[in-house]
Amino acid sequence: MIIMGRLRNLAAYRGFILGSVQREFQSKYRNSILGAAWTILNPLAMIVVYTVIFSQVMHNRLPDSTSTFGYSIYLCAGVLHWNLFAEITSKAQTVFIDQAGLIKKINFPRLCLPVIVVANALLNYAIIFGLFTLFLVFSGNFPGAVFAALLPVLALQVLLAVGLGIVLGVLNVFFRDVGQFFSITLQFWFWFTPVVYPVKVLPAEVRGWLAWNPMAPLIDGYQRILVAQQQPDWASLAYPAALAVILCLLGMQLFRKRAGEMVDEL
Repeated sequence: MIIMGRLRNLAAYRGFILGSVQREFQSKYRNSILGAAWTILNPLAMIVVYTVIFSQVMHNRLPDSTSTFGYSIYLCAGVLHWNLFAEITSKAQTVFIDQAGLIKKINFPRLCLPVIVVANALLNYAIIFGLFTLFLVFSGNFPGAVFAALLPVLALQVLLAVGLGIVLGVLNVFFRDVGQFFSITLQFWFWFTPVVYPVKVLPAEVRGWLAWNPMAPLIDGYQRILVAQQQPDWASLAYPAALAVILCLLGMQLFRKRAGEMVDEL
């Protein structure tokens, strides 16, 4: 009942959420000559760098792939989705502090703020992944019907990022070291996740530790779909799914209990 009540509150403030997303999107390119064109040019430049440098210049190849763009697709599949995860968690951990002035002045559901963070991150992701999808189509590497399997994997990743972000966001209000510590942790976490390297290059004893990394099966799922053009290992996603639910429940519990104290602390 509590969750449904909060969802109804968020729905009632959907105008505020959409307006905030629009303002943040427009503010990025205000006073620039090309304006919104940068939303296309920036991700397009990144995709060109990945595909040209890694597939044509460096001639990187995956062990099990014969495609010219195999490693480039593998890299984009990992990096684009890792960046989405990092953007949501990094911004969510500071959102209550960054919006302290708004929280003190206006009475509105505070959970609107993490929702705005997620919406902005998904908008950025949609633009760049849309361009990447066009590249897959025109290069003859579109995976076909299995492409639809991206949606449940993406939903699971967003749920994990939201749960972790809310927990960190609440804790960061009271213990500012949390944000600094997580920024460092995120860097190590990236390199402990098979984003830029195949799992097979790791020693057997190191691979065992990946079982504790919830992002490893998620990134592997994207790479299976986009590179191998096959279904992800659904069983391996049980761990990040369970962790995502636990973090979301913990985050909601922390937020419910500390919402009043957060205003005073800010």
